[in-house]
Amino acid sequence: MEQDASHPPNDYDLSTAISSTSGLRQGLTSYGDAHFSLFLRKVFVKALGYSEDALSRPIIGIINTYSGFNPCHGNVPQLIEAAKRGIQFNGGLAVEFPTISVHESFSHPTSMFLRNLMSMDTEEMIRAQPLDACVMIGGCDKTVPAQLMGGISANKPVLPLITGPMMPGSHRGQRIGACTDCRNNWASFRAGEIDIEEISAINEELAPTIGTCGVMGTASTMACITAALGMMPLRGASAPAVSSARARVAEETGANAIIAARNKWKPQDILSKESFLNAITVLQAIGGSTNAVVHLMAIANRNPKTQGVITLQTFEEVGRKTPLLVDLKPSGDNYMTDFHNAGGMLALLHTLRPLLHLSAKTITGQTLGDILDSSPFREFPLSRRIIRPLSDPLYPGSSLVVLSGNIAPNGAVMKASASKDRALLSHTGPAVVFEDSADLAKRIDDPNLEVTANSVLVLKGIGPIGNPGMPEAGLLPIPRKLASAGVKDILRISDGRMSGTAGGTIILHISPESALPESPFGIVQTGDLITCDVEKRKLSLDISNEELGSRIEARKAVFAREAKPKRRGYRGLYERAVNQAQDGADFDFLAANGGSSN
Repeated sequence: MEQDASHPPNDYDLSTAISSTSGLRQGLTSYGDAHFSLFLRKVFVKALGYSEDALSRPIIGIINTYSGFNPCHGNVPQLIEAAKRGIQFNGGLAVEFPTISVHESFSHPTSMFLRNLMSMDTEEMIRAQPLDACVMIGGCDKTVPAQLMGGISANKPVLPLITGPMMPGSHRGQRIGACTDCRNNWASFRAGEIDIEEISAINEELAPTIGTCGVMGTASTMACITAALGMMPLRGASAPAVSSARARVAEETGANAIIAARNKWKPQDILSKESFLNAITVLQAIGGSTNAVVHLMAIANRNPKTQGVITLQTFEEVGRKTPLLVDLKPSGDNYMTDFHNAGGMLALLHTLRPLLHLSAKTITGQTLGDILDSSPFREFPLSRRIIRPLSDPLYPGSSLVVLSGNIAPNGAVMKASASKDRALLSHTGPAVVFEDSADLAKRIDDPNLEVTANSVLVLKGIGPIGNPGMPEAGLLPIPRKLASAGVKDILRISDGRMSGTAGGTIILHISPESALPESPFGIVQTGDLITCDVEKRKLSLDISNEELGSRIEARKAVFAREAKPKRRGYRGLYERAVNQAQDGADFDFLAANGGSSN
């Protein structure tokens, strides 16, 4: 029989207490005596001063990812307090606990290298501790995917709480913000268009507040996608980190956690194929980060209902019927604060309504259609300027495209809408090959480098295994001699990633990556002609099949002769278990079926 929260159970009536699967009495430590396990747990939790009444209530965990090395999460202490209010006002007990915190710019070799570790930490701590539901606070690029991956695998009710974007800064009367303007201004500095004094002044204004990057980079993309998946309040995707609205979202999330706990709404039950189709529709409409393709594949493959159902081809199919609507950097001109003030996700989803699956469930118990029906949105001039109607898009369709061909048989990804020179979307040019990032750093600015604006820059060795961790080095810098001559874009190809804040004509995530002996991408040589045809979704090396096969066999022989060092610790685990980009660069044993989706 359920116990009234106002009349706590007699914990010494252990037959009743042990049979419960909620609150403090779930997931007891294995001492061989379940009654003693509960008794001992009560001994130690009372050291924190909890009353019997408090301990009888639903326990809602709050993941604390605050870190002095994570300015994206600088508001976490305030969000914890606000979430606690929502939990405790609604009859729950809030208990915070830490997990790994990962920041893009402070993680060596890359934050992506640590994403899977954070997901494992998140999963095991949610599973191990007596939680009826869990509020997961994250924001920086890899933290939200890691938490969704771990939360889905743990399969207790989980509610993401996003830290929110920073505000834009100002330089000489112009708004600037991390991190699209970081890259644009750095490129201008490399080209000699601005001097050291000006780049130093710009450095002071690019991140004027705490929070995630203030453009449609990976962090904001994942926030919008999380809302589209139905896992958090819609305004939680865009409310600024330093706003009172962000604190109210946190309080609402705490209240929602109590509802989710009482109804046992688990992510594997909520998330469906339709949920992911909605998320991919939003990804295409916002001109979101290419990183989201990798993250969504990893997230989908954690759920038994969607593993193998959502594939790279799904992104292509959705993209062909979804136009780019949101005018934000790097595909447009504005910032996340503009998107929020224009109505944010509520306005966008009303605009996209004909393309959405309205029956998809959400963490509130409502369908997406129910939420939109109960939250009408009236357009105003700013909303129409930032969020374009379906009839007048910024880009007609397929902001993100999936390419394939003889050097990318398992696929590659490009953000076509971020191309600065649309002529390069159909281009053939000679390859200038860099074997790894060290080779790139050594030669890219060599005045004797044989390169023209017609060349195709190729960077190998930055895939999931190659670096390791698939670094955001896909935005190869334009060689200094070309930049100084006014070249603003050039076709670039790699097996790595690029920041969601970056732009240019750039092909990424080539699979299989060059670190694998059988990789066709690994045999590309300087001078080879490469053809990119976005309209036909083709990426090809212009050599015969016989020549391609011969080069691969010769490369396999070289790999067979070279002994790879045996790595220890997490890096050893990572290199043995990470799968390729088209499967999400997750560990194969963490997928829903314990292996690759293929």
